[in-house]
Amino acid sequence: MIQFTEEQLAVRTMVRDLARKAIAPRARAWDEHGQFPDELRRLLTAHDLFVMCLPEDVGGLGFDLTTQCLVLEEIAKADGAAAVTLQDQGTSSHFLLNACTPEQRRTLVPQIRARQLLVAFCLSEPGSGSDAGGLQTRAVREGDEYVLRGQKTWVTNGGPAEWYIVLALTDPDKRTRGGISAFLVDRDAPGVQLGPPMKKMGLRASATVDLFLEDVRVSAARRLGAEGQGFAYVMKTFEASRPQVATLGLGLAEGAYDYALGYAKERHAFGKPIAEFQAIQFMLADMATQIEAARLLVYQAAQMFDAGAPDLTYYASLAKLFATDAAMRVTTDAVQILGGAGYVNEHPVERMMRDAKVTQIFEGTNQIQRVIIARHILG
Repeated sequence: MIQFTEEQLAVRTMVRDLARKAIAPRARAWDEHGQFPDELRRLLTAHDLFVMCLPEDVGGLGFDLTTQCLVLEEIAKADGAAAVTLQDQGTSSHFLLNACTPEQRRTLVPQIRARQLLVAFCLSEPGSGSDAGGLQTRAVREGDEYVLRGQKTWVTNGGPAEWYIVLALTDPDKRTRGGISAFLVDRDAPGVQLGPPMKKMGLRASATVDLFLEDVRVSAARRLGAEGQGFAYVMKTFEASRPQVATLGLGLAEGAYDYALGYAKERHAFGKPIAEFQAIQFMLADMATQIEAARLLVYQAAQMFDAGAPDLTYYASLAKLFATDAAMRVTTDAVQILGGAGYVNEHPVERMMRDAKVTQIFEGTNQIQRVIIARHILG
């Protein structure tokens, strides 16, 4: 049984109220507009949620991963795009905590709170998604600087973000075995160019762009951590970010299920509510079962992370795989229960279905999660 502390439950109640009153009523308009809404940034900043993953000694709220997931779950119930905006800030925050030297932690990380910065995480490239070791962006050292050249894609929060964590090759011969390093790049640095916002199937209110680096000079002091250790920091970060993405799936599934359940009780056909038909009851039963199973895997992974347990990669992959696959099934069934009404944007379930799809893809595709799980169980 997953148990939460009184403090965690109080945070969940606060965020649930925020999501219901301030996010859910705006989600449809944000989706239709298809651009990152400034009012969302102001809203999340006002509640300090962009720094929830950072420790208190660097200006953050100091939430553990379990509390972070409770926050993301409540927001995802209302709007997947709002949740992924916050989740990607979390990925960047966890990466910084894994990678930064003590001096960088003291001088760089506190600026996120002080300057209310968004930080984007830049790993994927046009030719390397699941194959992260195949990236082509180069970082060549020249004295006390590195010169970066290359292209990143699928950059969440790209545009609004002021800082970009860029993974680049410092030793092409070594690649994932000590050849990839991480750099903190300013949006306004000479040579940095951002592509236009991508037109996406879902998460339309989340900013997603390409990032182009044309001989961008970065001080060696802003190489994050040790040279050649960037890939190791990424793998460590996934132990936290994959349960977070799993939570997005959980929240989207819950939001769609709750809406479909309410609709089924109110919608009449053949003289009675459609919820009284066994076909609908079986769909709702399957949806509820998948949600509860996903919840157990998500919070097991989060609480194991907080406890510093071993085999976190395995449990994070279990949660990410199951919860996001469940999200796709549950949101699709929610549309089916609403019938034709579910196919139009007057109701939120079609948006939730579109938003759910990408949770099976980013932070490691679900095929990659199966590879990780199989390797663990087979040794």
